[in-house]
Amino acid sequence: MTPQPSSWIQEVRQRLLHPPPTRLANAGEARKAAVLVPLYVDAGELWTILTQRTEQLPTHKGQFAFPGGGHELGEDDWAAAQRETQEELGIDPSQLLRLGDLDEMGSNSGYRIVPCVGALSFPFETQINRDEIAEMFAVPLTALANPRLIEDRDVVIDGRERRIRVYHVGNRRIWGLTANIIRNLLVRLGMEMVEESS
Repeated sequence: MTPQPSSWIQEVRQRLLHPPPTRLANAGEARKAAVLVPLYVDAGELWTILTQRTEQLPTHKGQFAFPGGGHELGEDDWAAAQRETQEELGIDPSQLLRLGDLDEMGSNSGYRIVPCVGALSFPFETQINRDEIAEMFAVPLTALANPRLIEDRDVVIDGRERRIRVYHVGNRRIWGLTANIIRNLLVRLGMEMVEESS
């Protein structure tokens, strides 16, 4: 996907609408949460922003993630994603334009999470909350879609063998829920690498 200045927003919106994003059928007592998947154009490429959580947080210490968190009373997904992004990265909600959602996903920590995709005005200013965020970094979507930087790894989690996707970004290894969100985004945008048959 090669973004043109005026057309990429419409194209991303259409790709996120059809087919509609899926929602978890039986999430039980899972708490609602949302993350923001920010997209912006720089030097003719689409980029996104990821964070690394600090080691001081009570859960998911040191993990790579999109900005986000649990809903507050009366919030919808977009409002929660914008608020959390402002709290974590200092990005003003007026700099964001909602494009759509990705598939809802469950987390091991008891959340049902809707990834909200938003266009971010570029250039933008940030003010990182160092109590929550150790690092913020930008990555072009073409790098995330590069087959040489993607690894499918067999691991044992809670006694069960599973295959997980790992995205290698510099010396960072992004996996778990964040990798699932990235993969869903790339599929929806038509950028997912073609699986080779063996």
